[in-house]
Amino acid sequence: MNEHIQLMIDWIEDKLKNEFSLDELSHYIGYSPYYCSFKFHQVTGISIRRYILLRRLYLSTVDLAKDRKIIDIAFDYDYSSQEAYSRAFKTVFGVNPREFQVNKMPVQSFVKLTINKDKEWWRMNISRKMEVEQLQNEKSEFFDKYVLNILNGQVMYEEFKDKKLMGDADYVPFNEAMCVNATTKHVFNEEFIKTRASGHHEPVEKYIKKVINPLDNLFNKEYKCIVLWFGEDMFCQMNLLTLLSYLKQSGYDGKVFLNSFREDEFKVSQTELELGNYYAVYNEVLVNHKKPSNELLPVMYQAIDIYLDMLKENNAVVKYISKNKDLPTSELMNRLFNLFPTIGYGDSQYIELINKMR
Repeated sequence: MNEHIQLMIDWIEDKLKNEFSLDELSHYIGYSPYYCSFKFHQVTGISIRRYILLRRLYLSTVDLAKDRKIIDIAFDYDYSSQEAYSRAFKTVFGVNPREFQVNKMPVQSFVKLTINKDKEWWRMNISRKMEVEQLQNEKSEFFDKYVLNILNGQVMYEEFKDKKLMGDADYVPFNEAMCVNATTKHVFNEEFIKTRASGHHEPVEKYIKKVINPLDNLFNKEYKCIVLWFGEDMFCQMNLLTLLSYLKQSGYDGKVFLNSFREDEFKVSQTELELGNYYAVYNEVLVNHKKPSNELLPVMYQAIDIYLDMLKENNAVVKYISKNKDLPTSELMNRLFNLFPTIGYGDSQYIELINKMR
């Protein structure tokens, strides 16, 4: 059946800039509209309608970045008016198309689905140096000893540190998964450490060794600039939000840059950040599990939507695991990584969910 789903995806992709119906798709595939819709959702974890919406809106960001007229883009992607397109765009990205076009803000990618990938494409290859070399040409000041690079996780940290990808700058990893388990109002204090260690079922001493001690430079040295290297998936963005909250609450007054990238490639989108409301957003979202009241970068806005959805008992991932729980764990894990790249869960998060469902 997966071959038929891939045929549906390929057919949809060819027609993203045209009006088409589920009846046309079902006629092409040779199954009823209901069966096509049901099987698409079962295999991909997303409805056909939602897939088309997200693909069209994501592709439209490329046109916006090229400064095309918004009304032309709206009609290109089969919207009845500029207003209808703008409403849909803001619902997904948290800003209107014009704001995005002017400010060139990072968004979370929604790429074409490919069923049954035969390699671990979601594991980012961070050894590619071209992007870093280009960054050095444009921002050479990021490569001196007064800059701290915070990397999302130990693997990325070791790659950057061992190869000195950012020259004489310092490097620290953030070895956490803030998208799961409870947290506290203040970041990195004693209560935070105890709460997070308990959530991970770890002794406090082990948590301190793994998460807190590697951040020693952040706590004890002064930097004129901090560069945060975080993927655009929900996992990374919740880690990013936590660090931005800490920088705000600690009174850091230097420059802060986000180097955002997609997990299956290493093309960096760099944005300078103001720390303004991130402490408030952290408490709204990660502590109180509410939508933020402040405007955010689209990539974080999208990630927060996913985070809040994942808190629901019957979220899309749980539904998918429930329907496919008889699969071998390795195959089910591969499917989850393949189909839900915007979530960004690692092995341990998925294994915990799979074990719960079984």
